[in-house]
Amino acid sequence: MSVYLKVNNNDNVAVALENLSKQQVIEDDNLKIILLESIPLKHKFALETINKGESVFMYGVLVGEATEKIEQGRLISLKNTVHKTKKVKGKNAKWHWAKPEINKLKERNFNGYHRNDGQVGTENIWLFFPLVFCENRNIETLKRVFEKIFHPAPPDPLEELLTNLIFDKKTILSANKSQLINAPFENIKIKFLTHQGGCGGTREDSQALSALLAGYVNNPNVAGATVLSLGCQNLEVSLFEESLKNKQTNKPVLIFDQQTEGTTEQFLEKIIKDSVKEIKKANTIQRQPAPLSKLTIGLECGGSDGFSGITANPTLGLISDYIVALGGKTILAEFPELSGVEQELVNRCAKNSSAKKFLSLMQAYEKKAHYVGSGFDMNPSPGNIKDGLITDAMKSAGAAKKAGNAPISDVLDYTEYACKEGISLLCTPGNDVESTTALAGSGANIILFTTGLGTPTGNPITPVVKVGSNSALINHMPDIIDFDCGSIISKKQSLEAVAEQLLEQIIAVGSGEMETKATQLNQNDFIPWKRGVSL
Repeated sequence: MSVYLKVNNNDNVAVALENLSKQQVIEDDNLKIILLESIPLKHKFALETINKGESVFMYGVLVGEATEKIEQGRLISLKNTVHKTKKVKGKNAKWHWAKPEINKLKERNFNGYHRNDGQVGTENIWLFFPLVFCENRNIETLKRVFEKIFHPAPPDPLEELLTNLIFDKKTILSANKSQLINAPFENIKIKFLTHQGGCGGTREDSQALSALLAGYVNNPNVAGATVLSLGCQNLEVSLFEESLKNKQTNKPVLIFDQQTEGTTEQFLEKIIKDSVKEIKKANTIQRQPAPLSKLTIGLECGGSDGFSGITANPTLGLISDYIVALGGKTILAEFPELSGVEQELVNRCAKNSSAKKFLSLMQAYEKKAHYVGSGFDMNPSPGNIKDGLITDAMKSAGAAKKAGNAPISDVLDYTEYACKEGISLLCTPGNDVESTTALAGSGANIILFTTGLGTPTGNPITPVVKVGSNSALINHMPDIIDFDCGSIISKKQSLEAVAEQLLEQIIAVGSGEMETKATQLNQNDFIPWKRGVSL
């Protein structure tokens, strides 16, 4: 096994596949390099001397500029490299896509919940949420009552530990984490959302939140919803109803306005009585076979490392190509993490209008960031930098691998719904939860989330499959990682073999045969984006 990887023939840096020592000799084919300093695992080093002001290339694209002379065998770091990208004005080349072999996938199905509008859900959820934060308390009350009946929790070992410690018990009981308690209905789950919006802020904030919540109702994983309104908020019931109309949803939606009712008790009693009637109806819906073309897969990354762009993200890219070739939909989010790969994405747009929309959204986003003294170059987190992703362009070049190679069929602004077959670009921040929240609101019925450092992110309505970039991660954090792509680094398995295994897991999750770790941990994260600067 080689100790380094040169991702693209045009690259002038390589990534270390293990910890490399100072004075270690790197020999491969016609290359011989004596390392001038230690190179940590996942970090990059210069394959040739890069003079001050010259470009740094990785993945075949511009990812930085040398701020000083970087000799061959030196570490690429923040001390000698800064973020740099090329300016993009429009298409400059035609895009050619060789579809992957999908004959054996054409007859594959998953068992999902078929909706009247033709969408198919991987879950069957009745959703409770407020139009305004004033109703959060009532939502929490309903959550407490419903979850005792619908999702009774098994004994909690941490509760037992605390109880024993408080009362000085010498023995600590061991709760059975796998203990199952029968829920009253077999085919329906009850989920709850709270948020801090709906009033105050700007009217734009309320309009965006309204569209986002309507997208959640329209998501194929949702059977119907119970919506709580106070009555005087910016996000008026009429605005929300207009948002539902725009999504063309015909699902049952129960809206309750507290200011038109009597006491809180009367209000909640009415909500429970009316909601249970509809929940019973939704429970009659059963899973039925559906082709893989009915999948809408959200593509996300967070807590990325130096291996994400060469293992987990390309695996998702191949999955995306499979689904697109089958006639399904995939969605790539996180616009700050597309900085530096705009040219490739513009060239991939099937329509010029999509290319122009993408550039317009990117430029407006970056302009707003610069206005408040920030920028896309500030996207990499301390964890990213620590693990070798030192510039946003370097991070972006790896992140974009999640999109595979298929032509881009559509470009969506925040809260717009994915309706076209193929891959869509969705304008979201780089913030993990804001982005996954948006993906579900745009119709993703499964989200694939790559990580190299580990993250506990989940979503209330859409299963989130955590895909690890390295085997050490799943060994270290097995409770949050669903799938391991580390065998690609060790060359024990090919990218294609790993992608096929991941696809099988996706089918199992989509059919309700396997729960994601995020679902098991009840990670129901929901953070709307206020269209401010969030990187």
